[in-house]
Amino acid sequence: MNARCFATLASIVVAGLPAALGAQDPRLQERLDARTRSAVQQVVDSAATTRLPTEPLIDKALEGASKGADNARIMAAVRALARRLGESRLALGTSANEAELVAGAGALSQGIAPATLSRLRTLRPGERLTLPLVVLTDLIARGVPPSTASSVIVSLAGTVSGSEAFAALRRDVQQDIVAGADPAAAVSLRARALLAALPPPPGKVVTTTDMENTSARPE
Repeated sequence: MNARCFATLASIVVAGLPAALGAQDPRLQERLDARTRSAVQQVVDSAATTRLPTEPLIDKALEGASKGADNARIMAAVRALARRLGESRLALGTSANEAELVAGAGALSQGIAPATLSRLRTLRPGERLTLPLVVLTDLIARGVPPSTASSVIVSLAGTVSGSEAFAALRRDVQQDIVAGADPAAAVSLRARALLAALPPPPGKVVTTTDMENTSARPE
């Protein structure tokens, strides 16, 4: 290969790499010491080469710095998030956008199995899953057991159309919990009401069994 061909090939390879690869984010330079900054940047660069979101990784490092976490804890948190983002993409597929991947990683951090994310994708192959995943994570954060929360979200995903049901579930369960209701009981009752009241997708008939199984399906 002559020098001109080599130079052309090199320029093509470089052009295909993410623009920020190897360039340290100025926010990291301002908030982290040199050793931690370099380690975080390596994780960010690795994510960039595999087309995973990088901004959440930087945000996680900065969050740790704001909380006064030591270097080891910051790196553990950043690496764990990078791993969950990768698992999220494996579960949701390559068509998932950045918001879905981040929402999926959030659900995984709350103990949801990757199989649940894959199930949601199977049930809604042509729809964005950001809101269902965000609601799933929010329910668990409010005290709903992961198995109950995942069963409810999967039931809704396979039964109702659109995203209104998920927004309504989140709002109503939050109100019930604030009023003193048990989180698991609140989400089960609200989900049954939604399944009974909302129109199902074409060809799908909501049965009594569907509603009874809302809180009984495995994660």
